[in-house]
Amino acid sequence: MSANKTPIFIAGATGYIDSSVLERLLKHPSASTFDIAALVRNADKAKILESKFGVKAVVGNHQELDKLESLAENAHVIFHTADADDEPAAKAILSGLKKRHAKLGDLPILIHTSGTGVLTDDAGAIIAADTEGYARTHIIFPSTIYAIAEGALFNAGVSNPHSIQIPLLTKAALDRNRSRVVGKGKPRWPNVHIHDVADLYIIARAIGDALVTLGIAQDPELTTFTVPELIKYFTSEVWGYYSGTNSRARADRGRALGWKLKYTTEDMLKSIRPEVEAWIKEQQA
Repeated sequence: MSANKTPIFIAGATGYIDSSVLERLLKHPSASTFDIAALVRNADKAKILESKFGVKAVVGNHQELDKLESLAENAHVIFHTADADDEPAAKAILSGLKKRHAKLGDLPILIHTSGTGVLTDDAGAIIAADTEGYARTHIIFPSTIYAIAEGALFNAGVSNPHSIQIPLLTKAALDRNRSRVVGKGKPRWPNVHIHDVADLYIIARAIGDALVTLGIAQDPELTTFTVPELIKYFTSEVWGYYSGTNSRARADRGRALGWKLKYTTEDMLKSIRPEVEAWIKEQQA
């Protein structure tokens, strides 16, 4: 690690959000001054990250807490964009930052990704790290992230280009040849394009329309998921009902930092047909 470069650690580099963030770092005007390390589960993808992108890829997972702590200790900037509900992993990262601060007097920066579902995870320890003065912490709460992610990492087959909510509803609709909703289909969630999320660090009806346009369904009108279907398509009844809840938020602090949206709800709706087409191709492969 060069003493003249800023050490950066990304706790994952093959996922939807973290890869989009890494894309921005690799294209940043100051990229030559970054020393980027990433934790990656797949050894083959780790080799690609190192050979093609110059990223120091460490093979491991978030259950290897000592490794996670060590990687965080050796970084000045940490992006934690993986599972926001993995409390042991978050605490391991915070422990590494605390050790770094004690050893170097450095004030490391942690950018932690949660979600507007918090408005469901406990970010108290992350806030406390900032209050105690051993790290500067920032928590980003993206909501329904949409669109198929693009870039060199995705083209190289290293990273997952798909989000969660729209693909889950899409796959369920494709399996049934008709789009469904949870309950009455009246919940309200904010939405944000994956590129907008990375720059800062409705759905069901549009799927139904896309199915009709593509000749898969005859009727775009929505029906309600049954409990067995919630379990089948969302892994549990609880997670299924989660898609029928409300989540409201405003990105006031992000905008105060100068962040501006490039994409709108209309763009989110336009992104659904390409998403449906992508999953049809995957099913046919």
